[in-house]
Amino acid sequence: MSNIRITKQFSFETGHALYGYDGKCKNVHGHSYKLSVTVIGTPISDQNNVKFGMVIDFSDLKKIVKEEVVDVFDHATVFNKNTPHIDLANELKSRGHTVILADYQPTSEMMVIDFAEKIIKRLPQHINLHSLKLQETETSFAEWYAKDN
Repeated sequence: MSNIRITKQFSFETGHALYGYDGKCKNVHGHSYKLSVTVIGTPISDQNNVKFGMVIDFSDLKKIVKEEVVDVFDHATVFNKNTPHIDLANELKSRGHTVILADYQPTSEMMVIDFAEKIIKRLPQHINLHSLKLQETETSFAEWYAKDN
């Protein structure tokens, strides 16, 4: 049977600041991110399976991505753990804000790598992550492809 790619799209709001950056993005600011998750697999051929004809149930893919990415990053502020904004991060945390201190610079490029690693770990064995597209603005995005990695 043929391999089929299916895509589910998500959106979330996240703030960040780029540690050591030489432009405006060194300041705390936010984005309305759009994440497209594409998986590839063979549709289930067992006619007795309730998921017959599906590569993966969109709701199952949604659950994985929401738990690993959207619910974690939505309305959070992400800083590199080495940020000079650590006092601000701690102050925000103490006031009940969601702050993520990442092991990486929170650029779209690095975030999409992080998201790919998290999603891959949760996919069923017969499903592969094909690609991710993380759109930061209307005209700027980062893409991750399994074939490149």
